[in-house]
Amino acid sequence: MSSLNRLNIQFISDEFAIAELDNDLWQTASEIAITTYWSGIVAPNGRRFSVRALWSKEALYVRFEANTNETLVVSEVPNLTTKSVGLWDRDVCEVFIAPDAQLPNKYFEFEIAPNGEWIDLALEVTPDGRRTDLDFDSGMTSAVRIEEGRVLMAIKIPLLAFGITPNAGDVWLGNLFRCVGKEPNRGYLAWQPTLTEVPNFHVPERFGEFVFTPQ
Repeated sequence: MSSLNRLNIQFISDEFAIAELDNDLWQTASEIAITTYWSGIVAPNGRRFSVRALWSKEALYVRFEANTNETLVVSEVPNLTTKSVGLWDRDVCEVFIAPDAQLPNKYFEFEIAPNGEWIDLALEVTPDGRRTDLDFDSGMTSAVRIEEGRVLMAIKIPLLAFGITPNAGDVWLGNLFRCVGKEPNRGYLAWQPTLTEVPNFHVPERFGEFVFTPQ
C-alpha cells in the first residue's frame, strides 16, 4: 500500500491520561488529514478532520481534530456514563480496527462525539449481513474540548480489549470516519473512501493499514 493508505502509530514508553489533549507526546505522532467523503468527493474545509495515533505497552491512543463552522448535532443532555447506542446518527468521529489482517471482516468500532458521548462495538461482516455486539466492553476512556472553529476528541483503548497485543512492525487494518451535519446535507467523511452507492462505512475490503512503529 502507498503512504496514502497507511497510518503510522507511534510507540510511546510513558502512559498519560486521555484528558491531556495537549500532551507533547501527541506531536510525536504522524498526522493523517481526512479530506474526502465516503464517495471520494472532496469535502469542504469546514468538515475536514485529522487524526494522530499512539501506542504503548498498555493502550492505543487516538486523537481527532475536527474543523467545524456549523451547528454541532449533539444531544442536549449527554450521557457520559455509558455507551450511547445510536450515536452514529449525530456528529461523531470514528475509528474501525481489525487486529487480524487475515480477518478484516472482524473488527471493532469506537466513536466519540463533540459533547463527550461515546460507544464501542465489536462487529463481524458476513455474507448474511453484519453482526454487532453491543455488549462489548473495551474499557475505553475519552476526552473532548470544543474551541473556536475546531473540536478536539480523543480516546484511549486498553490493548486487552483487542484480545491481542501488537509488536513493533505489526500491521492492523481499519478506517477513520466523521459524520457531521444534518440531512439532507449531512456529511460522511472517510480516510479510505468506501465508494458505496449510499453512505456505508462497514466495508472491510476498503480498510487501510495501521502500522505499529518502534520506539
